[in-house]
Amino acid sequence: MNASQKTTATQSQKLMIFVLTMSLYGLATLFTELIPKFQIGLVEFSVEYFLFIPLTLAMLFDPLSAALGASTGELVFSEIMLGQFGGLGELEKFITVAIGVYIAGRLVKDPRNRLAVGAAALAGTGLQLFMGTVVDVLKVQFAVEDFEAVAGLPESVFATEGFAFLNDFLFSGILFCMLPTLYLVPRLYGKIEPLLGMAPRTAGAEGGVNLRVAGICVLGFVVAVLAELAATAGMALIDWEASWAESGTAMAAGMVVAAALAVIVLVALKKNSERNVAG
Repeated sequence: MNASQKTTATQSQKLMIFVLTMSLYGLATLFTELIPKFQIGLVEFSVEYFLFIPLTLAMLFDPLSAALGASTGELVFSEIMLGQFGGLGELEKFITVAIGVYIAGRLVKDPRNRLAVGAAALAGTGLQLFMGTVVDVLKVQFAVEDFEAVAGLPESVFATEGFAFLNDFLFSGILFCMLPTLYLVPRLYGKIEPLLGMAPRTAGAEGGVNLRVAGICVLGFVVAVLAELAATAGMALIDWEASWAESGTAMAAGMVVAAALAVIVLVALKKNSERNVAG
């Protein structure tokens, strides 16, 4: 291990992690738009997101940089690049995704521990989905959104939203979040960190969820709830949709930009690694 390599990231390294996560997750969210949904009885099979990308980077690198990169990537590429922006309504998803990925990344102190990686991936995904469920329930309870009953389920918002939560958690949460993360993190450990000039995280690395972290996350969730309630009630502030919104051209352009940005970051990381080796 190079003596100059540290497990903690510098500001420039955090920026690279942010941009890499933003571009890769932004590209992934565009792909999910193309995946069809399947309905079998009451159960809907749909890919909500490929959250394993930011989860993996959060567990290997700086959790906060990866979390903010994921939220920004989804906002920029699957919303703004597709010609739409929901104003305050976008803040709820931005914050809940960031909290879920951030908590998952902090829970893993040693990426070689498969049990910890799998548990953290499930915890982060479940937390994000649960927060979204709570927001949906509150919108109905505060009468800012009408309740849409689902045939075959009790006419209760708790039953409907609870079923939707379990469906998303068991399908997308396990297949497209936990399992890929469990596969990638141990295999990338020790191989991808040198690209940033960093040493791999070890069992003694800083992490965990203390009262300060929990308090900040709770405060962020409160802001997300208030923003979503306000947006649903009609106070979206900046809310626009272009005439070419969600068109094939917009989708293709978003994918090209996200892929190009990811390639540029990876090339820069490779050159940085080669300079570190030469030095």
